[in-house]
Amino acid sequence: MSLIKLTVSGISYSHTQNGAYALILEEEVGGRKLPIVIGAFEAQSIAIAIEDDIKPPRPLTHDLFKSLADRYSIIVKEVIINRLLDGIFYSSLVCVRDGVEEVIDARTSDAIALAIRFYAPIYTYKDILDKAGIILNAEVEEEHDEEQVDQQDYSGADIASKVEQFLEEEAKANDFSDHSKSELERLLNEALLNEDYEKAALLRDELNKR
Repeated sequence: MSLIKLTVSGISYSHTQNGAYALILEEEVGGRKLPIVIGAFEAQSIAIAIEDDIKPPRPLTHDLFKSLADRYSIIVKEVIINRLLDGIFYSSLVCVRDGVEEVIDARTSDAIALAIRFYAPIYTYKDILDKAGIILNAEVEEEHDEEQVDQQDYSGADIASKVEQFLEEEAKANDFSDHSKSELERLLNEALLNEDYEKAALLRDELNKR
């Protein structure tokens, strides 16, 4: 499958959903953007990496990883967003040391935070961008129309409102307040089996409230 190169366009904060952030990735050639929900810590870490003039007093976790990698001559060659399952993006780090290449699974937010620090390119597969990408204008929409029959297309230049809508939908999908305790336990077990630890944490928090 063909890979599409992405760049970090910015981070959007939801004014209606407390603590919700969306990392906005943009295809290097084209008008589609890929919004990915991330946590507050990851949003802070990515923002600090983007802004060269902001230096935390103590290294963040991703800074520590970068320092260790530099010390032991490990290079993050590239990041690939390789899977989209139930609204969750999965990624891998392609690392190189002494000419040997290794592929390591990573949360997408962590992978992007490291990619910025290593100046590593970010890629995703065409079918993932076709499913989850947001079209920003009519010209690009027409250009990709035949290739993206299944994609939910958007027109108009105001991405902020689209991202806000995206975050609201994600928040509703992660609202488990109307589930019974047995349903929550079942969903928690499923999330752990699928290694969806972010969802598992939300379910655990809801169970702890009961």
